[in-house]
Amino acid sequence: MAVVLRLTRAGAKKKPIYHLVAADSRSPRDGKFIEAIGLFNPNEEPPKFEINEERWAYWISVGAKPSKTAANLKKRAGAVVAGHEKL
Repeated sequence: MAVVLRLTRAGAKKKPIYHLVAADSRSPRDGKFIEAIGLFNPNEEPPKFEINEERWAYWISVGAKPSKTAANLKKRAGAVVAGHEKL
Protein backbone atom coordinates (compact mmCIF):
# COMPACT_ATOMS: atom_id res chain seq x y z
CA MET A 1 0.00 0.00 0.00
CA ALA A 2 1.51 3.33 -1.09
CA VAL A 3 0.65 6.14 1.30
CA VAL A 4 0.46 9.72 0.07
CA LEU A 5 0.06 12.98 2.03
CA ARG A 6 -2.51 15.03 0.13
CA LEU A 7 -5.42 17.45 0.43
CA THR A 8 -9.09 16.47 0.58
CA ARG A 9 -11.81 19.02 -0.08
CA ALA A 10 -14.46 19.94 2.46
CA GLY A 11 -16.58 23.02 3.18
CA ALA A 12 -19.47 24.67 1.39
CA LYS A 13 -19.95 25.29 -2.30
CA LYS A 14 -17.48 27.96 -3.50
CA LYS A 15 -15.95 28.15 0.02
CA PRO A 16 -13.56 25.20 0.18
CA ILE A 17 -11.56 24.07 3.17
CA TYR A 18 -8.94 21.39 2.68
CA HIS A 19 -7.80 18.74 5.15
CA LEU A 20 -4.24 17.39 4.87
CA VAL A 21 -4.51 13.62 5.19
CA ALA A 22 -2.46 10.47 4.91
CA ALA A 23 -4.30 8.20 2.46
CA ASP A 24 -3.79 5.18 0.26
CA SER A 25 -2.78 6.44 -3.18
CA ARG A 26 -5.54 4.37 -4.81
CA SER A 27 -8.40 5.94 -2.81
CA PRO A 28 -10.47 8.81 -4.26
CA ARG A 29 -9.57 12.42 -3.42
CA ASP A 30 -12.42 12.84 -0.92
CA GLY A 31 -12.62 9.16 0.00
CA LYS A 32 -11.33 7.04 2.82
CA PHE A 33 -8.11 8.18 4.52
CA ILE A 34 -5.85 6.82 7.25
CA GLU A 35 -5.28 9.95 9.36
CA ALA A 36 -5.97 13.70 9.19
CA ILE A 37 -2.82 15.66 10.01
CA GLY A 38 -3.57 19.25 9.01
CA LEU A 39 -5.90 21.92 7.66
CA PHE A 40 -5.69 24.54 4.90
CA ASN A 41 -8.26 27.33 4.70
CA PRO A 42 -7.69 29.58 1.64
CA ASN A 43 -10.77 31.71 2.48
CA GLU A 44 -9.06 33.57 5.35
CA GLU A 45 -6.74 36.51 4.85
CA PRO A 46 -3.92 35.45 5.00
CA PRO A 47 -4.71 31.82 4.16
CA LYS A 48 -4.51 29.57 7.21
CA PHE A 49 -2.32 26.45 7.13
CA GLU A 50 -2.04 24.24 10.21
CA ILE A 51 -0.13 20.97 10.37
CA ASN A 52 0.86 18.46 13.01
CA GLU A 53 4.64 18.42 12.43
CA GLU A 54 5.17 15.22 14.43
CA ARG A 55 2.67 13.24 12.36
CA TRP A 56 4.06 14.69 9.09
CA ALA A 57 7.55 13.55 10.12
CA TYR A 58 6.22 10.13 11.11
CA TRP A 59 4.50 9.53 7.77
CA ILE A 60 7.57 10.69 5.83
CA SER A 61 9.76 8.36 7.93
CA VAL A 62 7.61 5.33 7.08
CA GLY A 63 7.75 6.08 3.35
CA ALA A 64 4.73 8.28 2.59
CA LYS A 65 5.17 10.73 -0.29
CA PRO A 66 3.65 14.22 -0.13
CA SER A 67 1.72 15.48 -3.14
CA LYS A 68 3.18 18.50 -4.93
CA THR A 69 0.45 20.75 -3.53
CA ALA A 70 0.91 19.55 0.06
CA ALA A 71 4.68 19.94 -0.20
CA ASN A 72 4.35 23.45 -1.67
CA LEU A 73 1.98 24.54 1.12
CA LYS A 74 4.35 23.23 3.76
CA LYS A 75 7.29 24.93 2.05
CA ARG A 76 5.38 28.22 1.85
CA ALA A 77 4.59 27.96 5.57
CA GLY A 78 8.34 28.21 6.17
CA ALA A 79 9.12 24.60 6.96
CA VAL A 80 11.66 22.29 5.37
CA VAL A 81 9.95 19.62 3.26
CA ALA A 82 11.47 16.18 3.53
CA GLY A 83 10.43 13.45 1.15
CA HIS A 84 9.78 15.65 -1.87
CA GLU A 85 13.11 16.20 -3.57
CA LYS A 86 11.88 17.76 -6.84
CA LEU A 87 10.76 21.09 -5.36
